[in-house]
Amino acid sequence: MGRTIPGRIIESKIFLIRGQRVILDRDLAVLYGVGTKVLNQAVKRNIERFPHDFMFSLTREEIMRMSQIVTSLKFSKNVNAFSEQGVAMLSSVLGSKRAIQVNIAIMRAFVKLRRILTTQKELIYKLKELESRLEEHDADIHDIFEAIRQLMGIPEARKIVKGFAH
Repeated sequence: MGRTIPGRIIESKIFLIRGQRVILDRDLAVLYGVGTKVLNQAVKRNIERFPHDFMFSLTREEIMRMSQIVTSLKFSKNVNAFSEQGVAMLSSVLGSKRAIQVNIAIMRAFVKLRRILTTQKELIYKLKELESRLEEHDADIHDIFEAIRQLMGIPEARKIVKGFAH
């Protein structure tokens, strides 16, 4: 393959369908430089290499939902989605040097996406942890101020409930 495919192009082709990150057959065919029909025929000839968690066909409803994003799907009767493992298997089925190079680029994109998601999950966890610590400290600070008020003989801060002072 004369030039590498930018990772951002591959990343834009990865969708979340049925809880799996997948790339559609049409996008893979373009990346591999073959027709969608050629790609799917190669898969059919080697169907035992593509269990359901490697590849699955989209339902009519999924195609209609995806057609809002991918305009070429509007009139498609059958669309296959390939998971990361299915994409890896495609290089052995297609066997060309381009398929190998494209698969390397796609695997790197999946790894990068996984790394980003892991980092995001870690940040969300740390943010929640920090938030709960601050809530604990808010209560402690309130208690400290109340203790200071009592020591100074200042009456407890008046609470206002729906327009009435208590």
